[in-house]
Amino acid sequence: MTKKDIAKAIAEELGLTILQAKQIIDKVFDSIVKTLVANGRVELRNFGVFEVRWRKARVARNPRTNVKIMVPAKCTIVFQPGLVMEQRVEEKGRRNESAQ
Repeated sequence: MTKKDIAKAIAEELGLTILQAKQIIDKVFDSIVKTLVANGRVELRNFGVFEVRWRKARVARNPRTNVKIMVPAKCTIVFQPGLVMEQRVEEKGRRNESAQ
């Protein structure tokens, strides 16, 4: 599903134009990014938690040439799904397994 698909679904459900729904989605995403930059954590109840984490510098190996290279420390964003989301996805997965 793409952002356009989400905007279309929201527009149909709420009686908005697709452009209005897309603008709302963009504002939500911008807000999440700004909060991650400022605070390093965004918690959306029943959905999940976005968190900024630092990875340590490490030595890696090129599998083709076997040459070792230094990978610098870097910032990454992790997502941990909320309990409600996990339960709904797991329930859907069980229904799909039983249908096969």
